Amino acid sequence: MDRRMLLLLGGGAAATIGGALLLAPGTPPPPSPANAELAFPGLAQRLQGAARIEARRHDGAIEIARRGETWVLPTRGGYPVRQEKVRELLVGLTELRLTEPRTANPDLLDRLGLEDPARAGATSTLLRVLDAQGAPIAELVIGRRRVRTQGNVPESAYVRRPAENQAWLAEGRIPVDADQQLWIDRDIANLPRERVRRVAVARTGEAPLELTRGEGPDGRLAVTAPADAPPTDEATLDEVGRAFEFLTFLDVRLEADIPGTPLGQARFELTDNLAIVVRPRKDGEAIWVTLAAEGDDEAARLNARWRGWAYQVGQWKEKAFAPTLAELRRQEEPPAEAPEAETPADPPRPQ
Repeated sequence: MDRRMLLLLGGGAAATIGGALLLAPGTPPPPSPANAELAFPGLAQRLQGAARIEARRHDGAIEIARRGETWVLPTRGGYPVRQEKVRELLVGLTELRLTEPRTANPDLLDRLGLEDPARAGATSTLLRVLDAQGAPIAELVIGRRRVRTQGNVPESAYVRRPAENQAWLAEGRIPVDADQQLWIDRDIANLPRERVRRVAVARTGEAPLELTRGEGPDGRLAVTAPADAPPTDEATLDEVGRAFEFLTFLDVRLEADIPGTPLGQARFELTDNLAIVVRPRKDGEAIWVTLAAEGDDEAARLNARWRGWAYQVGQWKEKAFAPTLAELRRQEEPPAEAPEAETPADPPRPQ
């Protein structure tokens, strides 16, 4: 057998031995995530008794409480949170799987974002689901998310149990946030400006003001009372018509706790037998409003959402909800200055 044949046979044997070593029992392939241990076995049944959810970071915390079948923010007077976000979080906990053990060295936990959540500068979050007596149903310290670039790959994060140093790579979605604003649906209403047909404004200290939309698809709001109103600015009038377009709030509290000084009220009459009474108040630079709808089924749906609440809206909404005639008045442009006459050039001197 020549030397070339021996080299070929030797290479084939080495490849066979290498493949056998890779498949040997001592180095099993990573387990399938579907077969990995659940982080909280049997959690779905125990969640029937869940009464509170807490998410704590070193720089803030959020508490969500269960009242009947609704999850609310106690610090906002019991304002409802986004129920689908709570469901997503609780379902995510029931499906979370511990796929790979990582370090158990407490000195290395910060590399995974799993340090003590109360420590200054920590990036970890302590998530707790508690029952009505305050006993924990599920607890987890959540660290860094693991980024994967492949498509259709489930989310994963580093986690550990609060009383343990053992870190895990867990597969599943845990949509937890310590920022209250991310849990609230801040939309108040979205009613197109074309629906606003008439606005009656009774602002404190001002004469009554009435705006009416002209007929036809291109009709615009115009001041109809007082009858001798000066020329008005169309853009400012249009902002009154847009009062309920994409209307959101900055803060919310119980109506009984609304701050500020009353500015009067405005009654917006819309199409489809809907009317909305707005009562704005001013607290420093902040504008707060309460809303009450009148009409049929649409009004009942809006009142179910608005009743009992006061909303802080953007400062610019003061001119939409409580405009004055002076604010609606068209600003006259200053007359253009006449160009300076050119000084005639001196005549040429005779040579």
